[in-house]
Amino acid sequence: MSEQPTLLLPDWPAPPTVGAFVTTRETGPSQGAYAAFNPALHVGDDPATVRRCRALLAEQVGDARPLLWLEQIHGATVIQAFRETYLDTPPQADAAIATDMGHACVILTADCLPVFFCDRRGTRVGLAHAGWRSLAGGVLEASVAALNTPPSELMAWLGPAISNAQFEVGREVYDAFVAFQSEADSAFEPSPYRLGHYMADLYKLARLRLERLGVSHVSGGHFCTACEGRFYSHRRDDGVTGRMASMIWLR
Repeated sequence: MSEQPTLLLPDWPAPPTVGAFVTTRETGPSQGAYAAFNPALHVGDDPATVRRCRALLAEQVGDARPLLWLEQIHGATVIQAFRETYLDTPPQADAAIATDMGHACVILTADCLPVFFCDRRGTRVGLAHAGWRSLAGGVLEASVAALNTPPSELMAWLGPAISNAQFEVGREVYDAFVAFQSEADSAFEPSPYRLGHYMADLYKLARLRLERLGVSHVSGGHFCTACEGRFYSHRRDDGVTGRMASMIWLR
């Protein structure tokens, strides 16, 4: 099997100065439960194999630029500039932006929603890790603010995440979203499996937030990590699995 990752490219009208992709688990050097391309160091995989995956990702981006890895904590902090110290100690954050060619932004997911951003001129890009906690906590709002561009000039692409058919949540998740935005009620349906639980539509919740911000050009949002074998899924695989890397940068 090839060591090179099989990549999913965003289907959006981004300018040619924007590079972006999501890795899949179809090809690569990872083995066992982490096959075949796992770039996550925190999931129990062999560190040497993970480092090999990360080196292959750097080759895909090119230009010998650093990759801005994050220690994701399901919050709303956005990293707006690269520091050399991040090479040894990734910052605690759930989003990053780039306004020059100095670095590439990276997030890791295995059911949570990666949200890609760029402006219409192709001069700034961003990437947000939108699990339900960070989404409810304002990571999209913080990302749009950090991009410092009129929302009408931004476009977004919603990458692979768990679908509403597979994402059962408790009442606390429903309450967190509806208390902030009453329209969020439309993104939940009563669970057919457990009383007092809901099937949550992460994609719709993200679209509602982006619409509220004034970001009207939104693409993607038609995947299901728990249903499609080409993706890692924390929920489907009972927590023992790898991660997809979402990446964006300026060429």
